[in-house]
Amino acid sequence: MVSPRVLIVEDDDLIGPSLQRALEASGYIAERVGDGATALPRVRDGAVDLVLLDLGLPDTDGIDLARAMLTSRPGLPIVMLTARAEEADVVTGLHAGAVDYVTKPFRLAELLARVHAHLRAAREHDEQGRVIGVGDLRVDVAARRAWTAGGEVELRAREFDLLARLVRSAGEVVTREQLMSDVWDEHWNGSTKTLDVHVASLRRRLGEEPGMPSRITALRGVGYRLETPMIRI
Repeated sequence: MVSPRVLIVEDDDLIGPSLQRALEASGYIAERVGDGATALPRVRDGAVDLVLLDLGLPDTDGIDLARAMLTSRPGLPIVMLTARAEEADVVTGLHAGAVDYVTKPFRLAELLARVHAHLRAAREHDEQGRVIGVGDLRVDVAARRAWTAGGEVELRAREFDLLARLVRSAGEVVTREQLMSDVWDEHWNGSTKTLDVHVASLRRRLGEEPGMPSRITALRGVGYRLETPMIRI
């Protein structure tokens, strides 16, 4: 199982590294950045499962940054960290889309418990089949809709089924036989060439041109793998 990825957006050189060490000791993949200009591309890349966001950043207001993050990644859990303890500030933060609002100073154990709870809630939401996210790709299985950073992707029925099957096993190889069974028919006896044709079409629909890096890796004679993004350290 891939460890959850937490982005710490904190410019304080005492708090930021301490949070990173505590998260890593708890089994998370943690990255710390000190400003909004660096944080937003990380979120848009999709290599983040939860954000710990300080509101007092040197280059932008944390509330505005939270809204920009959620525009790129709807549903991303954002926990705001701030010295602003007034009720109006809390309300503003939650209305901006944050799932939690933690005032400084805070107990580290309590913050870690909140991170765990919000990641679990997000995972359970995904497992219920509503929205599955991999990088900048979002797939709503129940609504049969998909989005990338460029907006909603129009897919034919079989293309969507293929994408949804790959997304459910993101980071793992799905064999050609398994894809044919799950997406076409368990008793399929025809050529698997149709699978390659549909993968090529799916790549185009996702905005990938021939020769470009692809979200979908082919393992010749074996199957396909939907890549999960690597976090940059």
